[in-house]
Amino acid sequence: MTTSTPPPMTFGNEQVPVVAVSTVVVGTGSAGYCAADRLWELGHDDIVMVADKVRAGASRNAGSDKQTYYKLTLSGSEPDSVREMAETLFSGGAMDGDNALAEAALSARGFIRLCDLGVPFPQNRYGEFVGYKTDHDPRQRATSVGPYTSRTMVEQLEKKVRRNGTQVLDECRVVDIVVHPDGHGGSRVAGLLVLRTNISSGSSESPFLFFRCQNIVYATGGPAGIYAKRVFPNGQWGASGAALRAGVIGKNLTEWQFGLGSIKPRWNVSGTYMQAIPRFVSTDAEGNDEREFLTEAIEDYGRLISLVFLKGYQWPFDARKAADGSSLIDLLVYQETALRGRRVFLDFRSNPVRTSFDHAELQPEAHEYLNRAGALFGTPIERLRHMNEPAYRFYLDRNPYIDLEKQMLEVDVCAQHNNGGLTVDAWWQSNVRGFFPVGEAAGSHGVYRPGGAALNSGQVGATRAAQFIAASDATPAHSEKEFIEAGTPILRAALDLLASATNRAEQGTPDNTGEMLSRVQELMSEKAGPVRSRHSILEALQQVSLWADEYSEVVSADRESRRSINRTFLVRDILTTAHVYLSAMADYIAHDGKSRGSVIYSDPSGSLPRRGYGSEPGKELALPDIFKFSLDNGALDDEVQETTLTSPLPLQALETSGTTTDRGAKPLPSKVEFNWRRRRPIPQDDEFFENVWRDFRANGNIY
Repeated sequence: MTTSTPPPMTFGNEQVPVVAVSTVVVGTGSAGYCAADRLWELGHDDIVMVADKVRAGASRNAGSDKQTYYKLTLSGSEPDSVREMAETLFSGGAMDGDNALAEAALSARGFIRLCDLGVPFPQNRYGEFVGYKTDHDPRQRATSVGPYTSRTMVEQLEKKVRRNGTQVLDECRVVDIVVHPDGHGGSRVAGLLVLRTNISSGSSESPFLFFRCQNIVYATGGPAGIYAKRVFPNGQWGASGAALRAGVIGKNLTEWQFGLGSIKPRWNVSGTYMQAIPRFVSTDAEGNDEREFLTEAIEDYGRLISLVFLKGYQWPFDARKAADGSSLIDLLVYQETALRGRRVFLDFRSNPVRTSFDHAELQPEAHEYLNRAGALFGTPIERLRHMNEPAYRFYLDRNPYIDLEKQMLEVDVCAQHNNGGLTVDAWWQSNVRGFFPVGEAAGSHGVYRPGGAALNSGQVGATRAAQFIAASDATPAHSEKEFIEAGTPILRAALDLLASATNRAEQGTPDNTGEMLSRVQELMSEKAGPVRSRHSILEALQQVSLWADEYSEVVSADRESRRSINRTFLVRDILTTAHVYLSAMADYIAHDGKSRGSVIYSDPSGSLPRRGYGSEPGKELALPDIFKFSLDNGALDDEVQETTLTSPLPLQALETSGTTTDRGAKPLPSKVEFNWRRRRPIPQDDEFFENVWRDFRANGNIY
């Protein structure tokens, strides 16, 4: 295969270059590179990788003070097993058991592979990979290489893929997935349309590029772009909208993980940042009127500093810990920023509440930890630097530069990970044949997950997808004529949208793509973040539906700006995603869904967070009614919510729907459908060796 000058094909009246290839891997994070490498190792080398920006994305640019990788225990005398790890993952609720078992079974294989590629996971002198306990982890399965575990993974996997000779095409924005009927009442992949953002408007080349393929491994990351308040790095947008338009089912889309993160730069303030026990202060919008605010709700000094400490390894906002635990901190920060319009900062220069650090009032768990760390002294910055000097130096090397010795760090409650996503089976294939979501794009997690499970899941999903693809028939399932018939309406709709947007700008309407992007992100953070209500979700859904409905009629893009042209399709994708995700949230509430995971749903009949100590521990705090909630308590743990656009690929309906605006079709369907099903149990397969061996010789046990 060559992609330097791919030959064009004619779609209607337009000629567009087409790359013919067996498998396209979309995304150059740790899951995408893993999939490409596994495919190559399995002899399936007719592949190409594409990315919006190769060096963007969460895998390469996100992390924490000690970014965790979760895997089977590989040290010590503590008992562990594949089955037990699968049960740990499964216990998170709403997770399918076959995914849980696969993630446990392949965790050691994926981890050792990374070690062999050069990821320096620490081991003792005898070769044991010693671990530590992370959140939602009954063992000590966690490990880390420091703040940039996922970046190190990407760098080593990328080196391997480049040694393999796999071609990687940069600056390709996903426009739409091309599908066609599979002959069995469903659909299967036929190709992919991308916008080449490096092609200028004056070029004779088409800015569009088709891939004609049998398989797509979709490693695009989570749809981070729908939120304004997020710790996802700039450049991590996701491309879930294109998959949803192609008829791929969404799974548990309501389930996001939120937590405290710095705003500039974006980074999780977990681990040592909290265990150093900084002072929480808020100011007005201009940075004046500084005050400590945690004391409004947490009057006891020992309890306050202990809860701040616990945020270190109870970092994700957890509805179960919001009533009287460490997640009360998140709610109080949310109250300052989202409800009062103030700004919140961590101040490492001074101790909270009192001038001196009175460690004797710490609760036993916190006191024991800091005592063992030799950190029962001084100011927060002194404790931070004593326990984790790299955590301090991290902000010195960022843009903007922040010296925690001299400056406060602005924080908020931010979106950090989408536990839901696109549906996958036991081989990470979606309901659309040949389409394999992996990494955060895949909805393989439960409501809760152990810290670091996402990195393992990305490696496992990529491996499973590669195994299935390599074992499948490589004969194209569609003819050239069928591909052209399927691709033509997609291309025409994209051209029409681009023409109407650029014509509008040339007629004097200012470029508004940046403004439209910001307003949907701000709406989602305001109405559909860690605190939601029926009213806020329906209000946001109504607004996003309106914006989507009018999008092709109002979007204006500067023809000379490649960034603006790129955003024309990015905003469309984010509107699609926000529309479907909000619809799922509304359905969850209608299904009598209560607070769980990293979200509380306001409930007038629920309870406010409690005092949690002293003579009246059950006394409710004087907080806004929006913080009244009722816990799910596992009521829906055995159910999975599936969400589907009822009109897959609505842009293909251009010629028959009669609904056109400025020669373009409206970018969203008007209806979303839902299905609640029982989650798949953990499989109880035959473990008798002779039987497994016989089947393995026949088909590798890939079916």
